[in-house]
Amino acid sequence: MTEQETIGFFKCLADKSRLAILKSLMEEDMYVERLAERLGITSATVSFHLKKLEEAGAVTSRKDQYYTMYSINKPLFGVRIIDILGEKTSESEAQKEREKAYREKVIASFFEYGRLKSIPTQRKKERIVLEEIAKAFQAGREYTEREVNIIIADYHDDFCTIRRDMISEGIMTRERSIYRKAERNGGDPEPAGR
Repeated sequence: MTEQETIGFFKCLADKSRLAILKSLMEEDMYVERLAERLGITSATVSFHLKKLEEAGAVTSRKDQYYTMYSINKPLFGVRIIDILGEKTSESEAQKEREKAYREKVIASFFEYGRLKSIPTQRKKERIVLEEIAKAFQAGREYTEREVNIIIADYHDDFCTIRRDMISEGIMTRERSIYRKAERNGGDPEPAGR
């Protein structure tokens, strides 16, 4: 389903009469007059709603002698909403590009000659800064607190705050005074704005 088809489908469902028609069609295939009689609305209203439902792919029609019979498109309703939302779209690519540009802007604003000028007060910006510093750590390697402090001190003098924030954000883990870079999806830190 394309993005436009998905929007059309959900818009189509946002109507009480259309939902009543779909519920009736779940029981059996019907023609316009039968639906009108069953739902207590005019045939013209039923025809209008069936046209919208058919355009959205929610129902299908076929000729049966003198009547046009309508059926619910069961395969369409068998698709999980989570699968529809997970489909790649042009908008999701545009979002990735905007996020990438935002990250680059934050990094350019807060780093100068490889050093952190100041710790951002805004959580999203701080997360990006912490992820950038985390690139200095190797995935899978164990670090002592002293080693962590030395690496962070290359970026900023307040290594205690940065170390603590990296742990609270889940970028680093600490267990029995041993530090590790947290891994997610093949070693990448969790993205900002979680």
